[in-house]
Amino acid sequence: MHMQTASKKVINGWAMYDWANSVYNLVITTTFFPIYFTGATSSHFHGNRIPFFGKYFVNSALYDYAMAAAFLVAAIASPILSSIADTRGNKKRYLMMFTWLGAINCSALYFFNGANVEYGVICFILATLGYCGGLVFYNSYLPEIASLEDRDRISARGYAMGYIGSVLLQLVGFALVALQPFGISEGQAVLITFLLVGIWWAGFAQITFIRLPATTPTINEHKGNALTEGFSELRKVYSQVKQMPVLKMFLRGFFFYSMGVQTVMMAATIFGSQELHLPSTMLIITVVVIQLVAVPGAWGIARLSTRFGNLPVLIGVIFLWIGICVAGYRMQTANDFYLLAVGVGLVMGGVQSLSRSTYAKLMPETKDTASFFSYYDVTEKIAIVIGMTTFGFIHELTGSMRNSVLALVLYFVLGVICIIAALRKQKGLAFKNV
Repeated sequence: MHMQTASKKVINGWAMYDWANSVYNLVITTTFFPIYFTGATSSHFHGNRIPFFGKYFVNSALYDYAMAAAFLVAAIASPILSSIADTRGNKKRYLMMFTWLGAINCSALYFFNGANVEYGVICFILATLGYCGGLVFYNSYLPEIASLEDRDRISARGYAMGYIGSVLLQLVGFALVALQPFGISEGQAVLITFLLVGIWWAGFAQITFIRLPATTPTINEHKGNALTEGFSELRKVYSQVKQMPVLKMFLRGFFFYSMGVQTVMMAATIFGSQELHLPSTMLIITVVVIQLVAVPGAWGIARLSTRFGNLPVLIGVIFLWIGICVAGYRMQTANDFYLLAVGVGLVMGGVQSLSRSTYAKLMPETKDTASFFSYYDVTEKIAIVIGMTTFGFIHELTGSMRNSVLALVLYFVLGVICIIAALRKQKGLAFKNV
């Protein structure tokens, strides 16, 4: 059974969702929100220890914990929802539901002023949930619309679209902060940017909703309720994964190196502002550069994978990440930070795009695509929960984020060991072009 890649219109409609939702990842989690959150709460509470439902936290650590909490909820909810979507064939409806949840809560951050910590954290968690939930259903369309040989290329196209789209809105936000038109303050400029993120996300996602095909349910006659069918679907996927040694080993490796990759990406700006005391304008420019470099990075690594195979290229990329962590620990000057940022950009897009397409290639031909991708997604979410919690905890314990960065090396080392094992198993099985 050989499937055909969908029409250009459908592929571009699919990639457009990356363009729509990546603004959340860049503007909210990577730049404006962490800088604004730590700055606004510190100035309101005259220091970095802030109350949250009666308990006191270091504000940057509270941000790490809030992020971890959102991903934990997503990790619990998404497999149930995705298997329901597979059995009921309403994947697109869930994609729409999570998009609105995320977009509305991004815009609601417009009313966060630093004093209402609980309000800000709750909106942030709900926006993150919308982002994570939508991603499961978006990713699960990849094996449905792309043939095996086109998956690396189309996965890279989605990421490239995401980086370009998010940079455009980042530049709008940056212009508002730097120029402060119509007499608005810097704080107001950031809040307007939060509002725009929600509008952009919901707006451009409409193109995806119009163009993506409806999915067919995997179960025609429903015997149980959605929840019990959802769980049995998950069990089915789990038993299939257990019998696929290469896929199983790849997932283990992906779990460990994701802890490192995602934490570096999410904590980079807070590190730059608190450890190196870089001005927020320079941090925002740095993040824009990272995103722009990530586009050729994603394409370049996709090209390498067609030449050398996915797993060998992944091993090389993880070694580069280990180098980045060691350099991050030893970094002293602003120039070190900017140089390292370019390195992060080059490998960031590539590792994410290649991970997604490797999984899409290794998974069996199946109609349960959402369930299989939620398995991948949950692996990544739990990795983020552990990565962000470790990072916040080591920072609070030792008083330095440098130690947190160094600790991430362990996760990358474990990741690379698993991917090497997957490659060995694959050679033993003479596996198809991965």
